[in-house]
Amino acid sequence: MLLHLVLFKYRADIDADTRTQHRARLAALRRLDGVIELKVGEDVVGSPRSYDTGLAVTFHDRAALDAYQQNDQHVPVAQFGARLCDHIAAVDFDI
Repeated sequence: MLLHLVLFKYRADIDADTRTQHRARLAALRRLDGVIELKVGEDVVGSPRSYDTGLAVTFHDRAALDAYQQNDQHVPVAQFGARLCDHIAAVDFDI
């Protein structure tokens, strides 16, 4: 199986409602084909190195991740998130 982790650091001008909307859009991706498990949440520590939102998605394999990333429902959510952020980090690894 493959774990896909994404961390979002929002721009300072992004308000709480928009951040909540982004997390809700991410959470809705759990319905997409190939997703085994999806968790999304707001950072609760607030340290200088913290990101604002974390996303963890489990897939059976790389092919499922690749299909997810090209999915017509995922693409607009990814584009929305990119417009909100100063920085996005991702890592994918076998579990």
